[in-house]
Amino acid sequence: MPADTTHPRFAKRRGWRWLYVGLATLVGVLGLIMAVLGGWLIALGGSFYYLGAGALLALGAALVWTGRDRAAFLLFAGAFLLTIIWSLVEIAGKGWLPAWGIDFAGRVGVLAALLAGVGLAYLLWRAAPRSTPRKLALASALSIFIALGGLVYASWETTEPASERDSAASGAPAGGGAMQEAGADWTAFGGTTGGRRYSSLSQVSTANVTTLQEAWTFRSGDLNPDPGRVFYSAQNTPIKVGDLLYTCTPTNRVFALDPGTGNVRWSHDPKVPASAMESLFTAACRAVAYFDDGEAAGAPESIATMPAVPGAIRPVPRGGSQCHRRIFVSTADGRLIALDAVAGFVCREFGEDGVVDLTAGMGLREKGFASSTSGATMAGGLLILGHQVSDNQRRDAPSGVVRAYDARTGELRWAVDALRPDAQAKLAPGEIYPRGTPNVWNIISADESLGLAFLATGNAAADQWGGNRTPEEDRFTDAVVAVDLQTGATRWVYTTVTHDLWDYDLGAQPMLVDVTINGSAHRAIMQASKTGNLFLLDARTGEPLRPVEQRPTPQGPPPGDWVAPTQPQSVFFPNIGGVPGRDPEQIDARHAFGLTPIDAALCRISFHRHRYEGIFTPPTVDKAGLLLFPGTVGGMNWGGLGYDPQRRLIIANNSRLPNLVVLHPRADVVDQPVGSGGARPDQKVAPHSGTPFAVTRPIWWSPLRVPCISPPWGYISATNIDTGQIVWSKPLGTGFDSGPLGIPTRLKIATGTPNLGGPLVTAGGLTFIGATQDDFLRAFETATGRLLWEARLPAGAQAGPMSYAHNGRQYIAVTATGHARFGTTPGDYLKVYALPQ
Repeated sequence: MPADTTHPRFAKRRGWRWLYVGLATLVGVLGLIMAVLGGWLIALGGSFYYLGAGALLALGAALVWTGRDRAAFLLFAGAFLLTIIWSLVEIAGKGWLPAWGIDFAGRVGVLAALLAGVGLAYLLWRAAPRSTPRKLALASALSIFIALGGLVYASWETTEPASERDSAASGAPAGGGAMQEAGADWTAFGGTTGGRRYSSLSQVSTANVTTLQEAWTFRSGDLNPDPGRVFYSAQNTPIKVGDLLYTCTPTNRVFALDPGTGNVRWSHDPKVPASAMESLFTAACRAVAYFDDGEAAGAPESIATMPAVPGAIRPVPRGGSQCHRRIFVSTADGRLIALDAVAGFVCREFGEDGVVDLTAGMGLREKGFASSTSGATMAGGLLILGHQVSDNQRRDAPSGVVRAYDARTGELRWAVDALRPDAQAKLAPGEIYPRGTPNVWNIISADESLGLAFLATGNAAADQWGGNRTPEEDRFTDAVVAVDLQTGATRWVYTTVTHDLWDYDLGAQPMLVDVTINGSAHRAIMQASKTGNLFLLDARTGEPLRPVEQRPTPQGPPPGDWVAPTQPQSVFFPNIGGVPGRDPEQIDARHAFGLTPIDAALCRISFHRHRYEGIFTPPTVDKAGLLLFPGTVGGMNWGGLGYDPQRRLIIANNSRLPNLVVLHPRADVVDQPVGSGGARPDQKVAPHSGTPFAVTRPIWWSPLRVPCISPPWGYISATNIDTGQIVWSKPLGTGFDSGPLGIPTRLKIATGTPNLGGPLVTAGGLTFIGATQDDFLRAFETATGRLLWEARLPAGAQAGPMSYAHNGRQYIAVTATGHARFGTTPGDYLKVYALPQ
C-alpha cells in the first residue's frame, strides 16, 4: 500500500527536505564563489585548492537538485577531505605557529558547519526517528564541532602558577660599574634616562602577585571632545619623585598626585587648542621631565602645606617664587612650560615668563605640524627635545632638529640637525632650521657618566620616496646618534636602514646596558627597531658589539628613486619583527587568513596582486602596490624594551601586522598637505607633496576587518643578552575586545594582537605589560613567560607601566586612555595596584 503523504509525519519530513536542499544550495553558492576566486588566484600564480574544492562543492549541490544524493555526498566529502589535507599541509609548512588551531578553524569551520547541516537535514528527512543512521550522524557532527572547539580552546589564555625553580639572578651583571636603577622613585619615561624600564623593587614578586589588587584610580577628565578630527592616545608613563606622582594627558594637562591615594595635589592646564592637535597622528603626552637644582625648595608655605582634598584641584599662584624643583611639559602647540614641582605654579624665571617657544626657527606653517609628544629628557642640567613631524604631508616639512635648553633659564644651548654640522651655530635673523630632515620623535636617552645623549632618528620627510634626499640625510636616517651632552657635537652615528623607503623609523628609546664580551666590559646601547633588529652598539664609539651582516635586498625602486643593494641585519640576536626567530620572518601565500573561504581567498588574491619579496621590498608603481611587512607599526615601536639585569633578559613586545603601500601619481592627487590648506583628518590620500607620488598605507585587512595574515598578530618574548638565544616567546593579547567587523568576541583566545606600549620589568621576577588591543594589564614571570596575573582595565593601556614605592609599599601604575588609531576603548584613567595592606 503506498504511503499516505498527507500524514503530518510526511509534511514534517518535507520540511527537512527543503532545509536539506536549501543548505546544499548554499554550499553550492559558496563553491561557485570559491571556484571563481580560485580561477582568478590561479591566473595570479596561486593555489589550485579554491578552484578544485569550489568545483566539487558546486557540482555536489547541482547533483542534490537532480536527486542524486549519494553522488553529491561523495563530492561533498571529497571537498571536505581536500580542505583538511590542504589546511594541515599549509599550516605545517609555516611551522605550526602558536595560534595554528585558530588558523585551522578559520579554514575548515564554515565549510564543516555547512556540510554538517546538509548531512543532518538529509538524515532527518530520509531516516526514521531514533534510527541508527540518525544517531551516527548526530554523533559525527558533534565530534567535528568538539574537535574544532578543542583547537580553539587550546589557544585559550589562562593564568598559571609560578615556576618552582629559582628565577633569581643568574650572576652579577656584567660590564663594570653599577648603573643607576629606578627604585622608590621612577624619574623618567624609562625609569631612568637609561631607558631600561626596570625597577629594583621586589615587594611584589612571583610568590604574591596573584594577590595584587587595585589601590586607587585617578580620572583626569580629559576626554576627546572631537573624535572625528583629533585622535587621542595619552601613551603616558607617569613619573614619581619624592612624595608626588606626575602624569600628563593628551591635551598636555599636568597632574601631581598623592602616590598613596591618587588625591590631586595640583594641576596645570596649558589650554591647548584642538586645532593644534589635528595634524598629530595621535595626541599624546608620553612623559613629563623633572629637574632638581640641588638647592632648598622655595615653594610658598600656604600651597605646600595645603591639605589634600580627594578630587580637588589646588589653586596655582601666579607669583615669581624661585622654582628649585621643576616639572616640564611640552605642548602640542609648541610650548615648553616649567612648573614648580611642589606647588604647580609657572616658573616665571624660565624662558619668557615660564615658557620656551619651541616653534622658534621651525617655520611650521601651521601649529602642531611638529610637536614634542615624547617630552624632554633631563640630563646634565639640560632639557633635550626632539619632536614628531606629521607623516607624509610634504618633503619640505618642518626640520628634524633636536634642541637642548638650560633647565634653569630656558636658554638654547645647542641644536643638532643632519644638515647643520655645527650644533653651536645660532640661527641668523629670519633663518629657520633645514626643512624635512630626519627627526627624533621618540624618547631620548642619556648617560651623564659618559657625557653623551643618544638620539634614535626616523627618516627624512616623505616616507615612501627619497629621490631628492641628501647623503647626510641618509646618514642620519634610522640612526642611533650619540651627541656630547654639553656641546651637542656629534660623536658617532650608526645607521640601521640605508635610504629608508618603508617608514622604518627607530621608534624605541635607546637602552643603556652593561655587557661583557670576550672578557671585556662595555657600556652599550641596545637599539630595537621596527624591522625587528636588535643592535648592540658600544656606547662610546658606536661600533657593533655583536655581528651585523650586510644582506642583499630586492631592487626595482619607484621612478626617480634608488634602493640600497644591501641592508644591515643583526645576526647574533633574534629578529623580532614578525614571529621571533633567528632570521626575519618572510611570509608567503600560505600565511593569508580568513574566517570564511571567501575572505581567505580574497586575502590570498591580494597577496599575489601586491609586490612582496621580503622585509625590504621597495615601494612600487607596479601591481597593486607594496605589501609592507613588518608594517608601519613594526616590529617594535615607541614602547621600547625592558631589561632584567639580574636574569640578563631583554623583554620585547612586537606587532605582526602588514600594511599595503600604494603610490598615487601626482596628477591624480587632489588632497592638499598641511600648511597649504589641507587638514590631515580630511585627507583620503596622504599628499606626500614635493615628490612624484602621494601615498595610502591601509592595514592589510580582510573584508571582515580581520588581519589578512594568520595569527598570532602580536608577541612578547625574552632573549638572553649574553647568548642571543630566545628564552621564551608567546602570543600577547586576545580577541576579547576586538573581532570581525569590530565586534568584540568576548573570547580570551590568545590570537595575539597588535600592541603599542612597552613592558615594566621588576626585581621581583615579574614583567608587567598592557599594550594590547584587549583591555588588560598582565603580569608574566620574567624567567619563564608564565602568565601569573591580570587585571581588567576600563580602557586600552597603550602605555608603559611603571613602579614606585611610597611609605614602604610598592605600587604598579598604568595609564589607560585607549588609542583612537588602534580602536581600543577610550578613557581617562590612571590605574594603580598594590598588595593588600
